[in-house]
Amino acid sequence: MTIWQFFLWSVLKVAVVTAVLLMGVAYTILLERKLVGRIQNRWGPSRVGPFGLLQPLVDGAKSFLKEDIIPTSVYRPLYLIAPILSLGCALISIAVVPFGEPNAGPGGLDLFEISNVNIGLLVILGVTSIGVYGIALAGWSSNNKYSLLGSLRCSAQLVSYELALGLSLVGVVLRAGTFNLRVIVEQQATKGVLSWNVFGGMQFVAFFIYLAAAFAETNRSPFDLPEAESELTGGYHTEYSSMKFAMFFMAEYANMITVGCVATLLFLGGWTSPFGNLIPPPENILVHALFPIFWFAAKVFCFLFLYIWVRGTLPRLRYDQLMNFGWRYLTPLAILNIVATSLWLAFR
Repeated sequence: MTIWQFFLWSVLKVAVVTAVLLMGVAYTILLERKLVGRIQNRWGPSRVGPFGLLQPLVDGAKSFLKEDIIPTSVYRPLYLIAPILSLGCALISIAVVPFGEPNAGPGGLDLFEISNVNIGLLVILGVTSIGVYGIALAGWSSNNKYSLLGSLRCSAQLVSYELALGLSLVGVVLRAGTFNLRVIVEQQATKGVLSWNVFGGMQFVAFFIYLAAAFAETNRSPFDLPEAESELTGGYHTEYSSMKFAMFFMAEYANMITVGCVATLLFLGGWTSPFGNLIPPPENILVHALFPIFWFAAKVFCFLFLYIWVRGTLPRLRYDQLMNFGWRYLTPLAILNIVATSLWLAFR
């Protein structure tokens, strides 16, 4: 394969993955509106298209066509950069996520991952951590007390729970001996569910910590304190309108999908079948290539379903309860999990 062919394939993969991710963001919003509607005994969107399936397209068009209001007292450069930074970090992190079998394309081309790097997990953690700057800058540059309080809340919340989230992944890395996401998945592929890190890898506690920290990292209920409407009128994006507000919204849902992908890769066997070798994949070459994609998407969907279910079930915490839960319970529990995993690996 020539350098130009490689370049064209890379551009095509970036375009396809970005389009699929943005489409996933749009229909995750629709899924949430429909599921929360059912939980609250109402229909949700049902008028635009069959079963309301065209509602995301209408919402996107509405965001583009709304009047874009910029308050006179904002610090304009950072005010405009903040939503771009948040959405950009949310989209970039998907670049190192593998979705299916390696070398599945023509000439051994890796179709189901944009970039295979040995430190893929660190890249995801680093890029998503930068996204907090978008929220901090949005609140500060808005020159609004409610926006500033929301951004300060979010910054403290993300720093606190980023520690617990990172520590929860150390046990998986210790067991795998690498940061390469493909290698971590391949080590869980032997016996199906029994090989997944959440069960066979003795990382159930780490999975619970990751789950709780992920809810806080993405500002989702019951940890949606930076946007508490009853206290902050909307939080860090109070002064944003039109497409700039939509970019913060898109970043939140893109981060939800990324968090679901990372949970699938590290704890739930990635694209591998939950039945292991008991049910072999179909003989058809095309179906054989798409079969892992199906399992990967199904696991991410279950994670998103849990996200939405929790939002429709649990009330919002107080801010002091949020911080206490992270520092007094999750972080010490994550450290204990690292010690226990180390001892288990040493005396296994």
